[in-house]
Amino acid sequence: MENINNSYFDGYYKDIWRNLIPTELTVKETDFMMQYFNLQPGNKVLDIMCGYGRHAIALAKKGINVTAVDNLGEYIAEINETAVKENLSIKATKADIIKYEAEGIFDLALCMGNSLCFFDRSDTIKLLKMIAAHLKPGGHFLINTWMLAEIAFKNFQEKSWSNLSDLKFITESKYLLQPSRIETEHLILVPDGKTETKKAIDYIYSVAEMELMLEEAGFTMKEVYSIPGRKKFTLGEPRAYIVAEKH
Repeated sequence: MENINNSYFDGYYKDIWRNLIPTELTVKETDFMMQYFNLQPGNKVLDIMCGYGRHAIALAKKGINVTAVDNLGEYIAEINETAVKENLSIKATKADIIKYEAEGIFDLALCMGNSLCFFDRSDTIKLLKMIAAHLKPGGHFLINTWMLAEIAFKNFQEKSWSNLSDLKFITESKYLLQPSRIETEHLILVPDGKTETKKAIDYIYSVAEMELMLEEAGFTMKEVYSIPGRKKFTLGEPRAYIVAEKH
């Protein structure tokens, strides 16, 4: 069955997502990657579920060779256009990530912006094993998430609404078990009277469950940060950055 999130980021939400992420956050995350993983010009990075390429483009501007993968063709076209225009070393590919097989060996892999929670345990382990197979020994995998159980339990809201630019964004969520997940209906109201409805499923894993899945796929969980490289994660903080190392 196709993952429901494969169609989540098209339509109005494609641009909503871009506006939700502050530019300065991308700068700080990219600086962390360069320093913490000692990335040098010519190193190779695999950016899984890359979205509109905020990390792929930022890393490529620092001389990193980036392979970027996403399921949304419009995002990939935009990245490729930027890469050609700015002469950046980015290979961007549209693919269903669960069916995707990378080519070559990488120094670092990324899954940022909460994307790993889109998959149930079986698909998550399949994806993790694919990534591990294409990392050099001692290579690293960086995961950014705000759907760990230690985060989601505290921050869960059944209903919420917000204004994003000229759009109204209304959400209704259910916290379900077996497997633990949050299913959310999003209603987007546009000033001209149009509406768009989206459904998302975010699978919820504890830090311990994440560690077990990483171990099964060939990784060791090294650190969990709330602020990359500066502050260790503690219960209830709004986001986490998991650093894993290939055995």
